[in-house]
Amino acid sequence: MYAIEVNNLAKSYGRVQALDGVSFAVRRGELFGLIGPDGAGKTTLFRLLTTLLLPDGGEAKVDGLDVVKDYLAIRSRVGYMPGRFSLYPDLSVEENLGFFAALFGVGVEESYDLVEPIYKQIAPFRTRRAGKLSGGMKQKLALSCALIHRPSVLFLDEPTTGVDAVSRCEFWDMLAGLKQRGITILVSTPYMDEASRCDRIALCNEGHILGIDTPTGIVGQFRSPLYAIRSRRTFALLEAARRQQGVVQCYPFGESHHLVVDDTFDKEQFVRALSDFEDLHIEPATPTIEDVFIKLMKR
Repeated sequence: MYAIEVNNLAKSYGRVQALDGVSFAVRRGELFGLIGPDGAGKTTLFRLLTTLLLPDGGEAKVDGLDVVKDYLAIRSRVGYMPGRFSLYPDLSVEENLGFFAALFGVGVEESYDLVEPIYKQIAPFRTRRAGKLSGGMKQKLALSCALIHRPSVLFLDEPTTGVDAVSRCEFWDMLAGLKQRGITILVSTPYMDEASRCDRIALCNEGHILGIDTPTGIVGQFRSPLYAIRSRRTFALLEAARRQQGVVQCYPFGESHHLVVDDTFDKEQFVRALSDFEDLHIEPATPTIEDVFIKLMKR
């Protein structure tokens, strides 16, 4: 049985189609990632699955319950951490945790074993107002509050946006620990590097699912020859490379550009054509999830 089932789900805001026939399923105990840029429809999907919005079409089930008919039962079974910090800034750390425990009719002590690995990192600041916490500490408090009633399914909408690299890594380590406890986790992120921490991922853009597979399986879909090119004249190189024979795509990638080519591409001819770039460097590159995502977007 799946923990989350989505079938042809649709939602629009006036003329804007936020979700257009989205379908996927998440297995129980799975860490499933929704990967995509802002405007891909991730937040709308989360709000539908946590019963905060009604769909315009299609259907969805969470923990075997329909998101429209069984919305009250679903709310008691899921934990939800929205993209923006949504706790009470004027309440202290321990007051926020106690409030959310009371909201679900449980005591903090009853579920403390579940949140302890996370909460103990902010316990020294338990009397500090939540609004005065750092980004990483706010993140840990929000996760603790989302878990205090022992949800079976956890929804995390871009939980690491705006958080430093160390806190991001710590957060994903926490998710791995929660997965070992049998909690199903659906997490969204715009960061492609975080996708490798998921069991499976769905690449999303403009209200559509572009592909679903394991991170390794997604990368395996990229079968075109790929090169990394760079020069001090970055933008000029980008424009010149795009005009060369055999170049399918060329796009910025970190400190270099990634060059996707077809069978007509000749590396030596390419270098000769760009002889004006005296510091041109070209070498084979290993594709990443981001390369696959860009390729799927161009279809």
